[in-house]
Amino acid sequence: MTTVGKILVLLIMAFSLMLAAISSVVFTTSKNWKAAADAEKKKVTELTSKINDANSQVAAAKKDLEGETAKYETLAKQLNDKIAAVEAQNLTAQQQITTAAGQVATAQQNAKTALDEAEANRKETTQLREMKSEVEKQANEFKLHVAELNDKIREMERALEAATKNNTDLKERVAKYSTLLRTNGLPDDITQVSGLESPPPVVGEIKRVDATNRKLEATIGSNDGLVPGHELNLMRMSPRPEYLGKAKVISVDPNQSVLQVIGNTYLGKKLQEGDIVSSTIPPRL
Repeated sequence: MTTVGKILVLLIMAFSLMLAAISSVVFTTSKNWKAAADAEKKKVTELTSKINDANSQVAAAKKDLEGETAKYETLAKQLNDKIAAVEAQNLTAQQQITTAAGQVATAQQNAKTALDEAEANRKETTQLREMKSEVEKQANEFKLHVAELNDKIREMERALEAATKNNTDLKERVAKYSTLLRTNGLPDDITQVSGLESPPPVVGEIKRVDATNRKLEATIGSNDGLVPGHELNLMRMSPRPEYLGKAKVISVDPNQSVLQVIGNTYLGKKLQEGDIVSSTIPPRL
């Protein structure tokens, strides 16, 4: 056998081996593909079943979704209606709040005005109370003054009554003395006897008072009809009328006289320049 033949034989043997190997592989591979195909079919069947189940679930879910969507739409409509109602209530409440705010502002203004008026009334009441207290105080002082004046009036009335009685007694005595004088052939012109007649109606003022408050000088004298022995009343007119006592004329000049205080002055009061010297006592001082 030639070399070429050997090579060809070797090549044929190699191809045969290769074909054998390929046949084995093909056989083996055909077996594996069948098993794989069966397995895949099984998987497809399982997947198809799962898909069908999933489709059923999707259909059920879709049905449930449609029901829930209808519920949601109904609920959403209800909520929208409630929201609209609440918004309407809020609008009404806002309007009421605005109205109430206006009323509160008016009430506050009215309250401020009322407080101002109350404060003014309180001040006026305080002033009236103070005025009332002052008037009551003045009234009490006036009552005391009236009581004092009434006491003085009663004293002066008693003094006047006594003076009137004394004057009556003196007149009776003068009449008796006149009768006695005429009986004895003497003149009965009693005015010629100084100090025995009642003083004429005169009014003067004190010019000077000595340190003892016992002697004084007056602005009336013999030109006014005064003679020694006349008794005059002492009075003060300011700040209020009051009776001070009596004084007796001890010496006279044409326009002035000197008097001696009889007893003591009323309540021991000091005589002053400007006090009144009078032969009469006013009914009310």
